Amino acid sequence: MRVDSILCPVDFSEFSATAYEYAYSLSRQYKAKLFVLHVMEPVVSVYRGILVPSLVEEIYSRQDSDAREQIRKLESTYAGKGVASEVVIQVGLVADSILSFVKARDVDLVVVGTHGRRGLDRLMMGSVAERVLRRAPCPVLAVRERVSTFVSPGSVHEPVRLQKLLCCVDFSETSPRALEYAFSLALQYQAEITLLHVVEKSELHADEQNQALSCIEDLIPVEARNWATLVPVVRAGKPYERIIEHATQAHTDLIVMGVRGRNALDLALFGSTTHRVIQLGPCPVLVVNA
Repeated sequence: MRVDSILCPVDFSEFSATAYEYAYSLSRQYKAKLFVLHVMEPVVSVYRGILVPSLVEEIYSRQDSDAREQIRKLESTYAGKGVASEVVIQVGLVADSILSFVKARDVDLVVVGTHGRRGLDRLMMGSVAERVLRRAPCPVLAVRERVSTFVSPGSVHEPVRLQKLLCCVDFSETSPRALEYAFSLALQYQAEITLLHVVEKSELHADEQNQALSCIEDLIPVEARNWATLVPVVRAGKPYERIIEHATQAHTDLIVMGVRGRNALDLALFGSTTHRVIQLGPCPVLVVNA
């Protein structure tokens, strides 16, 4: 799996600052180019004639300078540590600008910050993050405030320590693509990877559990068995509850989930398992389109 370019939109909130740490770390691990994008909302006046072109141009110029200075400060902590980055400032609607940039530059991965729990409850996960998750043609890593810190603390060289990954498998057509990203991340970070399947029923019989474990084993690439620390797990219950429960108990650093494509996202993603895990889970979630 190749990740040659990563996009991290920033709005200078604490959430985008945390997202930047992940974007920087992933860019460093994959030797990918990191695009740092800030979108300035269009200046609009309800009073005709007050905002003359020269004044609008001056406003944008000041906003551009301020944004570049804030990005410079954000990058300064990790400057010179082997990541090629490009700062892009645009004017437009934020979500539309992000999606257009992804398509124009053929971005391989988007890392976007989301609001905390209260914001999620009130505004889903923020209109920008939600729309990017729905529409982006590439995988999106949704990052919000961490519930817990990494077992091994980060540093200026490596701010993110992914030691435990959780990949959700349902044996659908989405599982192989999600597994590809999960195994790739596990290889890059030398992380343990748990493959979790949840059976939607109250109780799980031994033969059902054994059958599901056998199906999980069939999904594991032969070469991965030589280097990966693999933990197959089968649980019974509501998928989002079991996923969050396991991730919390196991101190998972990142969850990987496959989704069935744009139509399914548009119709059901953010009342679905994926949305609830992003909303309530203890760590970032990588959403992978089949």
